[in-house]
Amino acid sequence: MNRQMKYSFFILLLVGFVSTNTGNGKKFLELPALFSDNMVLQQQFGVSFWGKATPGLQVSVKGSWGNSGNTSVKDDSTWILKLKTPKAGGPFTVSLQVGDSTITYKNVLVGEVWICSGQSNMEMPLAGWPPNDTIGYSAQEIKNATYADLRLFTVTRAYSDKPEANCLGTWIECTPQAASKFSATAFFFGKKLVQELKIPIGLIHSSWGGTAVEAWIGKKSLSTIDKFQDILKKIQESRPAIKQIDQWLKSHPVIDVSTKDPQNKWKEIDAKDSDCSKPGFDDSKWRTMILPTQWEITEVGDFDGLIWFRKKIEIPRTWLNKDLVLELGPVDDMDITYVNGQKVGSYEEDGFWQTDRIYTVPAALVKDSVVNIAVRVLDDQGAGGIWGKKEKMNLHPKESDEKIQLAGEWKYFPVAQYIANKFYLFDIKGDEYYNRPKLPVSISAATPTALYNGMIAPLVQYAIKGAIWYQGESNVGEAELYKTLFPMMIKNWRDEWKEGDFPFYYVQIAPWQYGPESFSQKLREAQFLSLSAPKTGMAVTLDIGSPKTIHPPDKKDVGERLALWALAKDYHKKIPYSGPIYKKMKVYQDKVVFSFDHSDGGLVLTLKDGMNNFLIAGEDKIFKKADAMIAGGKLVVYSREVKKPVAVRYGWTNYVDASLFNKAGLPASSFRTDDWEN
Repeated sequence: MNRQMKYSFFILLLVGFVSTNTGNGKKFLELPALFSDNMVLQQQFGVSFWGKATPGLQVSVKGSWGNSGNTSVKDDSTWILKLKTPKAGGPFTVSLQVGDSTITYKNVLVGEVWICSGQSNMEMPLAGWPPNDTIGYSAQEIKNATYADLRLFTVTRAYSDKPEANCLGTWIECTPQAASKFSATAFFFGKKLVQELKIPIGLIHSSWGGTAVEAWIGKKSLSTIDKFQDILKKIQESRPAIKQIDQWLKSHPVIDVSTKDPQNKWKEIDAKDSDCSKPGFDDSKWRTMILPTQWEITEVGDFDGLIWFRKKIEIPRTWLNKDLVLELGPVDDMDITYVNGQKVGSYEEDGFWQTDRIYTVPAALVKDSVVNIAVRVLDDQGAGGIWGKKEKMNLHPKESDEKIQLAGEWKYFPVAQYIANKFYLFDIKGDEYYNRPKLPVSISAATPTALYNGMIAPLVQYAIKGAIWYQGESNVGEAELYKTLFPMMIKNWRDEWKEGDFPFYYVQIAPWQYGPESFSQKLREAQFLSLSAPKTGMAVTLDIGSPKTIHPPDKKDVGERLALWALAKDYHKKIPYSGPIYKKMKVYQDKVVFSFDHSDGGLVLTLKDGMNNFLIAGEDKIFKKADAMIAGGKLVVYSREVKKPVAVRYGWTNYVDASLFNKAGLPASSFRTDDWEN
């Protein structure tokens, strides 16, 4: 799946409180999923417990360490109270009593709780997304990932048109199986804290690949920006239609895959659609789509789920009774492909969205000059479809240059929509999907405020120590706006949590070959400038990017660099925690001398392929490759071609290998001393 460009169709926040009837059946109790066995509570803090229950009932919460809290349920059925926690330790129990109903949470730890959020580089699990997107050290780390003091909570993907009160997820101990599916960046962050602090650490992971920062900001904050006022108004106006389509979906049969083994999650999904593979199936009511394409840019729009594609072609009689080769190009994400009703190949695991589908059609299936091709495509998040280049879609005999191109019109029909681990099945013989209720505006993971509403709002009453963040790739084209949006998001979260300026540490996006029309260095600059927000820190990854993937494999250094900020700033460890941060420059004749903060132990220049990544310009604003050296603990940059320098840039390209470090081995961010437009 294209993890960088992943969006999903339509809103359906299928989450509910843990609920139970009490007593005579008229009473009720609803509790957030955040409260469960194995949870971690923030130490030495008045942590909140909340929920819904029958108005007037008495509520009490007691920790086995001795503290308790009491309240009563309000007329609107809500309640909230605070429980004072001790120093880090455990395991404890927490007993919650509402009326005559008691729930006891076991194996509870008290320690430090961190939110871990962002897009695909935060979402990427420790097991990676093989075969192309893998994690370094993964097998060994997973094998050894038994840490009883590290607890993990993953928020199930959800988006909404309004702030939600609950999410799906549960607290689990860190085991090899749990770690393999958990965010790699967050895992390495938490592991480092556990090893250094020797106290329990709780990680709440809430991320979604390919998403823009505006999706993670609440309406109150985002509405102050003119660009988003129109879409926010349309979302408000769409709520009746959202309710209607929600009810329409719920009227359909459902397949729940939440309990399936992750390795086999997408296999043997019986959507009652097997007839779609048969040559004689009546697809006259199906619509057409021009392939190859990603279906998000067609009338299908933002859709995750199962879509069948069918095409009937005529082959030369000289091809009969011969093995043929069917080429489809890449399919995002998974496929099962049939020819004349027989399966000829499939990819039914995550990670193969860039893999060309090349299947052999046995001669036994080539008995007639009419060939029926049927492809069942499963997309579990974002961009989906048969999406490569048209030159890659062909049918031909083995060892022959004679080809029939398959690009062009194909019949298609969505048979199941996938949302929050559930498939909602549609009748394959009708046209009900095409006639489904329509939304005035598309609501998806790409919609401003939608992820804040679905994946952050349910968390804001849960006491935390701080947050880590890895996102920005989806905003590369709007770096100037990001300078406003990212600090706005940080403030928005802090305002909603009402814990003051809690620590917020983030990753500067890694270098990647975005293409000549993109300027990701400007996004890195926007992130660099966001350090002006209070109690923020930035982990630089200029040395561990990859030109081949937007998901660099080295998540260990990423997580540990974030942990260095926390260890130094919040837990008072006297350690280097940042690479050199550009402070000021001064021109001496034909040379520019730089001073940096965090040049711990001194500056280091490391050249790769003879490149130092510095550019220098005079008043003509024409940049030349520069020479650089370290002298007297300062960085000196110069060029024989620039006699009167006025500006210097470092690492000012999409992809770059870092060359400036401090002696602690931490890289400097890319930077520039000018503010020129080009």
